[in-house]
Amino acid sequence: MRRAVCPGSFDPITNGHLDIIARASKLYDVVHVAVMINQSKKGLFTVDERIELIREVTADFGNVEVESFHGLLVDFCKQRDIPAIVKGLRAVSDFDYELQMAQMNNGLSGVETLFVPTNPTYSFLSSSLVKEVAAWGGDVSHLVPPTVLPRLTERLAQK
Repeated sequence: MRRAVCPGSFDPITNGHLDIIARASKLYDVVHVAVMINQSKKGLFTVDERIELIREVTADFGNVEVESFHGLLVDFCKQRDIPAIVKGLRAVSDFDYELQMAQMNNGLSGVETLFVPTNPTYSFLSSSLVKEVAAWGGDVSHLVPPTVLPRLTERLAQK
C-alpha cells in the first residue's frame, strides 16, 4: 500500500492545501494529513477544530486520514510506516526552505519528499494571508472551502 503524508498547520485549511491533498490522494493509496501542534503558536482554530474541518472537506476523497502530531515529522512517518512526504511549492522561496527540510528528513530517516507545484490559482495563498484579508472584511470565499468560510467569519467576529 502506497502511503504519504501532507503536513501543515492548516489554520484554516485553504483551497491551496486542498488542491495538494487532492492531487496526493490520486497518487497514493492512503494520504495522512498531519496537523502540526505548535505549543508556541496560538492558532485561530484549535487543533481539534482544524482536524474536523479537514475531515469534512476531504471526506469525498475516500483515502485521507487526518490526525495531529507533535514533534518531528519523521517520527510521525516512522510510527505509521509512511515513506513519503508531499509538499506543495508556491514559489522559489518555498523551495529553498523545503529542500533543506527534505534533505534533513531523508538524512534522519530515509523518508522521501515529493514536491508538487501549486496550482497557479493558489500560488500566493497562505492561511495567514486568508486570515488577515478576512479580518479586514475582504472576500475570501474563493480561497477556502465553502464549509470553512462561515466558521472563519464567525471566529474572526469573536476576536
